Amino acid sequence: MNIEDSIEVSVNTEYLAEQSIPEEDRFVFAYHIRIYNSGDNGATLRSRHWFIADGNADVQEVQGEGVVGEQPTIEPGETYRYSSGSVLRTKVGSMRGYYVMQADDGTLFHATIPVFTLSAPNALN
Repeated sequence: MNIEDSIEVSVNTEYLAEQSIPEEDRFVFAYHIRIYNSGDNGATLRSRHWFIADGNADVQEVQGEGVVGEQPTIEPGETYRYSSGSVLRTKVGSMRGYYVMQADDGTLFHATIPVFTLSAPNALN
């Protein structure tokens, strides 16, 4: 297995009604990320690159070092979890992206963050 295939990213989302103000086009979502290393070598998460789309097809690109202030090393068989959030102007949107990871041998590679949907309750049938 090559190193790119050894980092598995999964996401769960939730709508934060108490922080949202629909009448002001403010819809707040939390997302909970799980990163699992199924490979034989450790890998350190160096940076993130997100594409965040709202229901109007407006796309925001966000890049930065690490996640939630950390650059975790995920050893073989280990899982790293974190939560963050996003604010949209529409009740439905999506996110996708990738992490820049560094293998133990110094090789840099991308770990894909699969596209996931952000939606307020009853926004999708």
